[in-house]
Amino acid sequence: MAKEVAIEKRAKISQAQQYVLLAVLGASIFLGVAIALIFFFIKQISFNSDVIAAEEQSIVSYSNAIRDIGVCKKPKGAVYSDEELKNCNPDSIDVSSIPGTLRANIIDNLAANTALNSVPKESTSGCINPYTGKKYSYEELNKIYEEAENDDDLVKASELIQSCSALRIIPDAIPAFKNEEALLSSLNKIFLLTGIEPETLSPTGASGESVYSKGLESISVRLSVESETATTVGFLENVEHSIREFNIERATIEWAQDGKLVLQAQAAAFYMNPSELLETTETIKATKGTRR
Repeated sequence: MAKEVAIEKRAKISQAQQYVLLAVLGASIFLGVAIALIFFFIKQISFNSDVIAAEEQSIVSYSNAIRDIGVCKKPKGAVYSDEELKNCNPDSIDVSSIPGTLRANIIDNLAANTALNSVPKESTSGCINPYTGKKYSYEELNKIYEEAENDDDLVKASELIQSCSALRIIPDAIPAFKNEEALLSSLNKIFLLTGIEPETLSPTGASGESVYSKGLESISVRLSVESETATTVGFLENVEHSIREFNIERATIEWAQDGKLVLQAQAAAFYMNPSELLETTETIKATKGTRR
């Protein structure tokens, strides 16, 4: 009888030990899963924080660029809201409401500068409206801009002021795109100024990147002149003094039988490649060391 009781106790102890082992094993599995989930959620939270921070930085950068250029009025908050961007119309903004911006500085301090405007007015005997051909003084132009009643009038007034500003020298000297017709027109004006007609004047069709500056492109043109010595030399001087930059790449000068000077040359004019603001994409990965 005592032996049977001992066997029964041992069986119960063994069974209890099995339960304890199963409980410990279950607790260990649960703890392992819990720790794995904790690390997973920590990584997820860290990853989401990185993504949110990158998005916020992009929004701030876009907003700062819009504000600094002067595309829209200053935002009510730290960044522009969707509603503010939707209602933003750059052509209807008075530059006095966006002080310190690039746009305001150009229009107020440069394009509206009396000294700068005096340069083209002295050379062209006044600012001429490209729509009507009427001449305006600087005071009249400024008044037209201030009294603009709608967006269309404001745009036309801005274009008129810009066309009369000495800042037109910059795009006239180095255009922002390839335009062979405008190049030939510039050369033709030089011929007319000199008082001669070219024997030949045509683009060669060749163009390419300039060796002088990165982003500067060249247009090649061929011309031929036959005239009196003083006239031909005067033509070369006018080319040299032209606001449009020309580079004489090859030239031959010969005396004709009638005493005239024959000039055959190939020249290059220049224009700037348009600048583009490209969006960049940043990939953020949860695994450490894979962010780029």
